[in-house]
Amino acid sequence: MQRSIFLIIIMQFLFHSAYSNSYEIKNEPDSAYIFAYATVRNNNHNGLHFAWSLDQRSWHPIGSEHSFLKSDYGPWGAEKKMFSPYLFLDKQGLWHCIWSLNERDGAFAHTQSKDLIYWESQSYPVITEKNCLSPVISYDKSIGKYIVIWTSEDNSLKEKYFVTSDNFKAYTQSEKLSEAKHSSIPDLRQTIIVSGNEEIGTIHKVSWNIVDGLIKAQQLSAYKNKIYAENSGDDLLRFSSLEPVEAKITLSASDGKRISDLMMGIFFEDINYAADGGLYAELIQNRGFEYNMGERRGDKSWNNTKAWIVNGDQGTLTVDTLAPIHPNNKHYAVLNITGTGAGIINEGFDGIPVKAGEKYDFSVFARSPESKRGKLLVRLIGKNGEVCGETSTKSISGDWQKYTVVLTANKTINDARIEIIPQQTGRVDLDMVSLFPQKTFKGHQNGLRADLAQVIADMKPRFVRFPGGCVAHGDGLDNMYRWKNTIGLLETRKPQRNLWGYHQSMGLGYFEYFQFCEDIGAEPVPVLAAGVPCQNSGHNECRIAGQQGGIPMSQMDEYIQEILDLIEYANGDVKTEWGSKRAKAGHPAPFNLKYIGIGNEDLITDIFEERFTMIYNAIKKKYPEMVVIGTAGPFYEGTDYVEGWKIAAKLGVEMIDEHYYNPPGWYIHNQDFYDKYDRSKAKVYLGEYAAHLPGRPNNVETALAEAFHLANIERNGDIVAMTSYAPLLAKENHTQWNPDLIYFNNTEVKPTVGYYVQKLYGENSGNEYLPSKIEFSTDWDAVTKRIAKSIVRDDKTGDIIVKLINLLPKEVNITLDLNGIDNLKPLAVKTVLSGKPDDKQAKPVQETIDISTVSTCKLPAYSFTVIRIQTK
Repeated sequence: MQRSIFLIIIMQFLFHSAYSNSYEIKNEPDSAYIFAYATVRNNNHNGLHFAWSLDQRSWHPIGSEHSFLKSDYGPWGAEKKMFSPYLFLDKQGLWHCIWSLNERDGAFAHTQSKDLIYWESQSYPVITEKNCLSPVISYDKSIGKYIVIWTSEDNSLKEKYFVTSDNFKAYTQSEKLSEAKHSSIPDLRQTIIVSGNEEIGTIHKVSWNIVDGLIKAQQLSAYKNKIYAENSGDDLLRFSSLEPVEAKITLSASDGKRISDLMMGIFFEDINYAADGGLYAELIQNRGFEYNMGERRGDKSWNNTKAWIVNGDQGTLTVDTLAPIHPNNKHYAVLNITGTGAGIINEGFDGIPVKAGEKYDFSVFARSPESKRGKLLVRLIGKNGEVCGETSTKSISGDWQKYTVVLTANKTINDARIEIIPQQTGRVDLDMVSLFPQKTFKGHQNGLRADLAQVIADMKPRFVRFPGGCVAHGDGLDNMYRWKNTIGLLETRKPQRNLWGYHQSMGLGYFEYFQFCEDIGAEPVPVLAAGVPCQNSGHNECRIAGQQGGIPMSQMDEYIQEILDLIEYANGDVKTEWGSKRAKAGHPAPFNLKYIGIGNEDLITDIFEERFTMIYNAIKKKYPEMVVIGTAGPFYEGTDYVEGWKIAAKLGVEMIDEHYYNPPGWYIHNQDFYDKYDRSKAKVYLGEYAAHLPGRPNNVETALAEAFHLANIERNGDIVAMTSYAPLLAKENHTQWNPDLIYFNNTEVKPTVGYYVQKLYGENSGNEYLPSKIEFSTDWDAVTKRIAKSIVRDDKTGDIIVKLINLLPKEVNITLDLNGIDNLKPLAVKTVLSGKPDDKQAKPVQETIDISTVSTCKLPAYSFTVIRIQTK
């Protein structure tokens, strides 16, 4: 392993500092001025900037738009803006920064820092029903409290208000500011010319060490950004003089260490239509007439009759809520028919795919108040109305009843529709219209799409994290994913708005998730909200306590019991309350739940910590054997990462969920990322990661970067227990996020290059890491950093598995010394995935090779090679 680039930087920094102390310090001032401000560039998203000056006339920006602090408030894109930041230094030497969040909400942001570089958690106290603009902070010695003053604007009316606080956690009620009260507190913002632009901010006199620290922090950040941005586009020039590379790998088989056997798993989130219209095999869209415009703001077609039309002019379709089947599904269709032959048609999700000769289970709840009631004629039809399958129910009754029939398709159509024609006139009420292929994965009713589920199963995942990341804790408290709403009879489940902008029928619920895990031999890893909503939530979703206003403390006991009930549902005896519900659903045996995630990419604030701690302690008290997985925010560094790990250390949390999406250069220059982790602390679940390039492709370059990272993770398999790429699924033409691992439409499944990397690791996992050293024919750092290796042993089979990654544009000659491995079988299996960096269609090629050829092999340019060696 090459010495970390960051170690080199630190050594250079220390040398420079020592040199400066001896020779250059006399040229630096004792103090200087800093100017703290935010610009309007990038739509006010760039956060807090600093410039410095010796004379307050000539100002030097520290980096071009470098962000020392960004706002975490509100949804990405629309919010997370900073307006009018105000910097204040208290008597204890602690810096405070407050700012306006937008022009609407009655809250300001606050955070604090010791050095202006690392900032603690942000808070957004709701203090007024009006907006909160240009906040100013000061300290009143007479009352021993901080005072925050702001302006509220309503049309042309401007008024000033204030609150006080002694800790920036609790605030007094806001009061209108009289001219006499606190009139001595001025707004110290000034307008300064920085790089030719007028900027507004605050000026502070500080020691030169503060300025020097800011400059060095910006320089280090710029350097990291530069090397992390390296990609294959510059490789031909970068390596134009590269001579043939030789590398010798020598195994130390006797020094093996145990690593996690749960390394490779999958993370399922209902994003990109992954569930309804995707993995969930239901073919009817909006089967319960529960779509509503609030799920997709601005789309007038997204309503209770979305995907439905009336056939002919002798019928009308309305939606009612009087006496529904169940309160959780309060809407149903009302069809008024003036002439026999009128009916309703559902278009499915981009059409309904049917295959000739295959059977489909149709069901519907129906009733009619008419004295003469008839059957329902159910037909599969093509675009031109041609019938490709037809049957009838028995006559419907006056009360809600469920009717089931089987349709057999007589031709293959990728975009069929279903038509329901009551054989009567008058009023007919319909709800929970359903069509399922009988050939679901493992043949389950209410099951999964067979081909899509099989492609996932082929990855051989050791665990499945579900039901999502952001989906799990929702957009605001009322949108949290509540597991009890997803079990039981379909008509009793409670659908809701999907945070990603569509609808969740909850047909794919917790029972189905557990069942899928069992079907593919994977450990279930459910993730539940930590009592707070998604950090991407809008402020107005929870006004009581700001953006991350947690579940009220008065309701936390009830919420904690809900989590404990889930564990009982999964593991409890059939005689328990929730174990009996699992048995009633058709699974009397427990699901053997061992892991449970609490929280996902949360803002690690006091509100989060209080609720997470309550949940964690309650779980460990009742189920001490349960492994609770905490969270460390959405990035590999920063406030949430640091504070999340602090909480884990304080509570003794067993495992922490880390997330990051980085460019290939990051994975190249952070090969020792997990080597540095303290083995006495929590283990890591890398729950979401991927390599991202501009344009977000999934190609050979991104896939190899992920293979590269996994090789380094295997070396650290004693600390990194689980990993899962994200996101898993994406339906073509319905994506909210790219890249994804598996793309699909109604009839095709399209695995990506990245999928084959995950599959190769899943098929070739081991539970013992075998150390090895590598010697190169060159000491060119850029070359040696682009070759990775990992050798593991699978105790179950005794196989030795060698993984080799070449991120160079040229072939590499490898000499492999399997020192200490005896009794090798004569044949081995070699699999190679390679291609041009921008290739999106590359697939692995497998061959059987003679064991004698293993000791010398060639790694093609841009390739991932797996050699599986059997022992006798």
